[in-house]
Amino acid sequence: MLRKYAVYKADTGYYCCEYYDTLESLEACASPLKNVITEEQLPVVFDGKGGYRSFDPENDFAFVEIIESDEKYPLPLEQMFFKNHEGFQLGWISPDGDTYSCDFTGHAKCAVMLADKFYPDAKYPERTLGRKGWIKVIDSWDGVQRQHGQFVYSMTGKMTNRQADKLYDLGLYDNPEVRQMLKDSEDFW
Repeated sequence: MLRKYAVYKADTGYYCCEYYDTLESLEACASPLKNVITEEQLPVVFDGKGGYRSFDPENDFAFVEIIESDEKYPLPLEQMFFKNHEGFQLGWISPDGDTYSCDFTGHAKCAVMLADKFYPDAKYPERTLGRKGWIKVIDSWDGVQRQHGQFVYSMTGKMTNRQADKLYDLGLYDNPEVRQMLKDSEDFW
């Protein structure tokens, strides 16, 4: 069954929110919110966190379009998590050195889509990526520092040559954890 989505653009990719503009379309959804929303409140978008809000494209600068999809993911992975984007800050780096951008809370959702695409039988997406040699770049801000930083995590403690090149391009070679991974990976290459 085709569902409607409101598509929004963020710095790291596009994201979709379920979109409902009629009571009939709400009836078909599985959410208990369908019993709360009245016709006067329509159209609405679900925020993906258990809530909803009025849909107002005129006052939402991030809104792009309404789409219909019957796919598990309404947009392709590379659109939801920009691949090899020049503004990459946080996200995942494949063993081949490809980056997939996400915001500071999007690593798990990105991992699910990456695992679905590259390792469809994976039960634990983040763990699977880690075991397959993917690197996670996360926000290192501890609430006290003046600026956010980037922490590079490898489950295996190693990296590929292509990942090392990408980390150099990203300006992360001076991070202590990257220096240690470089040292630990010398015999690996």
